Amino acid sequence: MEIGVYECNSVNGLLQTPEHARAVISAAQPPYSPDDVERMVTARLARQSVFERDPAPSIHFVLEEAPLRRPIGGTMAWRRQLERLLEVGRLHNVTLQVMPLNSEVHSGLDGRIEVLKFPDGTAVGRSDGAFNGRATSDPKQLRVLELRYGTIRAQALSPGESLALIKQLLGET
Repeated sequence: MEIGVYECNSVNGLLQTPEHARAVISAAQPPYSPDDVERMVTARLARQSVFERDPAPSIHFVLEEAPLRRPIGGTMAWRRQLERLLEVGRLHNVTLQVMPLNSEVHSGLDGRIEVLKFPDGTAVGRSDGAFNGRATSDPKQLRVLELRYGTIRAQALSPGESLALIKQLLGET
């Protein structure tokens, strides 16, 4: 299995610490009840078991730099979130890249892109800015998403440069 995710406004849920997830979910308007927040945090964290699968899926993330600079949940929660990104970014089956703030334009300006490719050759994808945000398995539409995602990955910092930037941000906290 292969998972490709471009995230523009936040840290992707698969990468969030419990504190970060709780702060993001609690910020919704209208607000969720405390029980609903905890249920949603638990569900979000449960999806992170994808990193423990055997065989391990190939997972590629491209995150915008701006959300990495936002101290969601306070300074200590932000530090733990950056540490979590470094931890996951070092996994053998994960590629983590950052789209730097100084990128003038790129193919992800319309919003999040997700593409999942399955071992049987099928795939599904979605994008906030394409096909009304609906999931699609249409080969022509998937090709558009794959082209956009591939272009974003090419324009982002390399994985090594991305981890170095995250370390730098961690040092600034």
